[in-house]
Amino acid sequence: MKIFINDKPLDLVSSKKFLPKKSFECVYDNPNELPPSAEFHDDVLIKNPSKDVIVQLLYLLRSRKLKNLDSITLVTAEKEMLKKFIKSRFLIIKAAGGVVTKEDKILFIHRLGKWDLPKGKFEKKETPEGCAVREVEEECNIKVKLNKPICITWHTYTQNKKSILKKTYWYKMKSIDDSMMKPQVEEGIDDIKWLQHHEAKTALINSYPSMRYLYKRFLKLTPKIAQTL
Repeated sequence: MKIFINDKPLDLVSSKKFLPKKSFECVYDNPNELPPSAEFHDDVLIKNPSKDVIVQLLYLLRSRKLKNLDSITLVTAEKEMLKKFIKSRFLIIKAAGGVVTKEDKILFIHRLGKWDLPKGKFEKKETPEGCAVREVEEECNIKVKLNKPICITWHTYTQNKKSILKKTYWYKMKSIDDSMMKPQVEEGIDDIKWLQHHEAKTALINSYPSMRYLYKRFLKLTPKIAQTL
């Protein structure tokens, strides 16, 4: 489980499946309390965190911009228990969206000053697939064909003094009619563009870390897009 908190990725990993693919600059094993945040830099690994440490960590990540921090990884033998505990600290909202392709191009929207991918919240009794298609078609005024799921992203934000954890289901989609394409301005979207891969990489610089993570997952499922340089 990877959660983006204040744009910082927090990974929760089972001890049995922990096979690090990168080095960690800060490593803490079974800490009794959260280490001073001033020590955090680059990639941080915390082994066997207690619930108290996790509460302190969540507060720290929500309340402060840790400029020197790239990521935090929590390794535990009690992953499912701690996953439920972390989720219990937030109000969970579900959403769905899509990475839409047209030949070798990908559809991006521009909202709140950043490039993004179309998505939106569930309506009552809606399925992830139904929500994804509806939101993409509403936000972009196009028609799409649903394809395979890509991944689920988690990110947090604060609304009306409540800590929200948004769970978003992402799907590959194909455009079948974009003749009437236009941004849904009432949703804060001011631009919409088909971008080739090299343009998408540039746009993602002015985006969210969760979108860059999603796009990498998308490319693994769509290698032909990555080759169009």
